[in-house]
Amino acid sequence: MPPVAHCRATLPTSARAVAKPRRRTVSAPSLFPPVPRQPDLSPPEPAERVGIARLAASSPLSQQKRGTEYFLLPVRSILNRCNSPRVPFEWTVNPYRGCEFGCRYCYARYTHEFMELDAADFEHKIYVKQNAARLLENDLHEHGSRVCPGVALGGPAEHIAIGTATDPYQPAEREFGVTREILERLAEREGLSLSITTKSNLVVRDVDLLKRIAARSSLSINITVTTLRPRLARLLEPRAPRPDLRLAAVRQLRNAGLQVGVFAMPVLPGLTDREADLDALCRAARDVGAQWLGAQVLFLMPAAQKIFFPFLEEKFPKLAHRYREFYARDAYGQESYRREITALVRRLRAKYGLSSRPYAPEAVARSLASRSAQLSLHLDAGMNAA
Repeated sequence: MPPVAHCRATLPTSARAVAKPRRRTVSAPSLFPPVPRQPDLSPPEPAERVGIARLAASSPLSQQKRGTEYFLLPVRSILNRCNSPRVPFEWTVNPYRGCEFGCRYCYARYTHEFMELDAADFEHKIYVKQNAARLLENDLHEHGSRVCPGVALGGPAEHIAIGTATDPYQPAEREFGVTREILERLAEREGLSLSITTKSNLVVRDVDLLKRIAARSSLSINITVTTLRPRLARLLEPRAPRPDLRLAAVRQLRNAGLQVGVFAMPVLPGLTDREADLDALCRAARDVGAQWLGAQVLFLMPAAQKIFFPFLEEKFPKLAHRYREFYARDAYGQESYRREITALVRRLRAKYGLSSRPYAPEAVARSLASRSAQLSLHLDAGMNAA
């Protein structure tokens, strides 16, 4: 018997046509109809902090006074490389971030933005660098062939400038002493090329230490005086010492045998740039024994403009618009004006017998070589006597 074929029966067309229709599902009415999805307008999550911003955020608050907060900043180094062709130094040291003097024009306000802080916090949030002496010793060991190459070889040491962004003798120094801690470590070295720039007469506190450094290395001290008019100085530099106190510090340091000059920086257009005012400043610098006078027109970065322009609008409204035009294209101001001020200051320096700069690399090399020779003679004499 042949096998039975298993086949699926096929409905005729008429049968398929009368097949039962698919049942439709009808949703019951709701008192709460669905709400369309709205776009997410909430602010994005802040990015994770890195670098100096992360270190600043983790810095503990040490104390609070005079409307200023002081934080302890755990930095990784003290000696910082500077590659700008506009400045005559290769290394910088700033013991503090932020400066309580609160100079209205200060260019360094932008450095607080690296810590994700506002430029207006520059004088109200001061960061004190921790373990400065140990970190500086590590830095000097790492970069010793450049900052102290050995004067016996005749090579100039790369210059270290202290106080390029914030004042090393601001009020925080009385409390924390980071600057002195750094100077004590530098005093142990020989053959360095150093400078200190400050608006504070507190620098005379360290005169004995500065003399020790100057005996073994090249040291120049710059005292900044922007104007002799005390009321104007108080407006521009609210918490800095009076101009007469700064000039008195120049005299004290010169009497101690140290190399000292005056920085008339910055020169502010329409405020401190009159020839009579600059003449008086040069004469006063000469009278207290200053050896040089440096001057430079105001450098106004955007972070500083946010503070300085509103200040001008409040205190010197007639100048505000002129400043906005003057610095519209260049943070250094108009070149023609800079040349005019440079020529004026050059004439005044010649009039009062002032040099233009505190040091030159070739002069530093000669000075350090001379010190090295004197030290060698002293050691030889001692050995012969023994």
